[in-house]
Amino acid sequence: MRNEAFLNDELKWLADVVIARMRLYFKQETSISDIQMIQPQPIGDNDGAYATFLRKHNLGFEDRLCLILSFAPLLKPQLLDCFNVKNSDTGQRFVEFGCEERDNLLMPTFPTVYFILCGDDVEKRISLMGYFSRHPIFADPAYFPGASTQGMRSPLLQPSDELTDTLIFGRKFMPHFSSEFPARKIETERTWDELVLDETTMKMVNEIRLWVEYGNRIREEWQLGKVIKPGFRVLFYGPSGSGKTFTASLLGKVTGKDVYCVDLSMVVSKYIGETEKNLSRVFQLAEGKDWILFFDEADALFGKRTGLKDAHDRYANQEVAYLLQRVENYQGLVVLSTNLKTNMDEAFSRRFQSVIRFPMPDAEQREQLWRNMFSPQCVFDEETDLKEIAKKHELAGGAILNVVQYASIMAMSRGEKTIRNADILEGIRREFQKDGKMMR
Repeated sequence: MRNEAFLNDELKWLADVVIARMRLYFKQETSISDIQMIQPQPIGDNDGAYATFLRKHNLGFEDRLCLILSFAPLLKPQLLDCFNVKNSDTGQRFVEFGCEERDNLLMPTFPTVYFILCGDDVEKRISLMGYFSRHPIFADPAYFPGASTQGMRSPLLQPSDELTDTLIFGRKFMPHFSSEFPARKIETERTWDELVLDETTMKMVNEIRLWVEYGNRIREEWQLGKVIKPGFRVLFYGPSGSGKTFTASLLGKVTGKDVYCVDLSMVVSKYIGETEKNLSRVFQLAEGKDWILFFDEADALFGKRTGLKDAHDRYANQEVAYLLQRVENYQGLVVLSTNLKTNMDEAFSRRFQSVIRFPMPDAEQREQLWRNMFSPQCVFDEETDLKEIAKKHELAGGAILNVVQYASIMAMSRGEKTIRNADILEGIRREFQKDGKMMR
């Protein structure tokens, strides 16, 4: 059965239950004495996204009703029209129905769930409140964001964008970069073979690959989980353009993990409490997805902490301590990057499992970078000697890439595939000029 057909049947079941509850509540004629008599469709071996989710989490009557009710405003909003009636005694909508109106749309709340499931049975209502307040899905902000901030008494029963994408559209959730989620997914089309690092750095980077592959296995199969915490924290440090971001992107590619680069300019705020709030959203969405979180220029957030000059400083230090705890408790890979290791707080640096230096590439590595980055469709003029260029001009990989781009654009603008030595040298001059240096 297709996902759409299964959802349609769930909505029909919800409608039958709601109608039965209203008739029971208003003491109207009905053959139903208990809404539990109206059972939902069997899940069976249905492989649709929604049915698979129900089966995976072993959701029962109450859980299934709560879940499909949360999607009713999106899929069949008229199903909630029966709650939009006024109490003749008060002239207001029946408060026990628990719905709230948003943009002319009636939205269910958790009290709506309680009303449907138990009517005016206070004892059962209390039991349900306790049940949903500890529920692994309905009390999880990754699934229902409002539940964690307002408790289970009044928040809207509104599923997250992630849950909607997964269960309704059957697609992988890809959060959009925004002030609500200040992180961008970073990818690369290049391969691991194109990563040019010195032997020591490459060895340590490969050890991270091994942790991603075997970290959970040693914790579970060898029962080391009681002594080894999940998650891995690593610090990349070295000059700009030395390959730190590229390495993080490649780690995601070769391990099959999504890499999200957190934009610290949107995270760090001068307002008390805002930095914590901004970053919490990233960790909240990342939990359970095995993302690699990459913090570029991390000293802006995790750098040396201030002295206690005033209340703001004290709060800022408490805020950083909280953020460090979130990093430590994250169960995936966290990569922090900085140009200068000395900028990082020493107390935090000790919490890294690995600290990896990305030095400037030597002449041999620079030559390899030059050859890797130019298109194989191009040729070089007679004056170009990449080995000599690499030996003479000390540039990081990022700067070399900028020069390659410039020389390639110049060649294409001339309608040719020949890379001219003069264009390469002009590109190099511009890179040195950025740092206030003179080209030798």
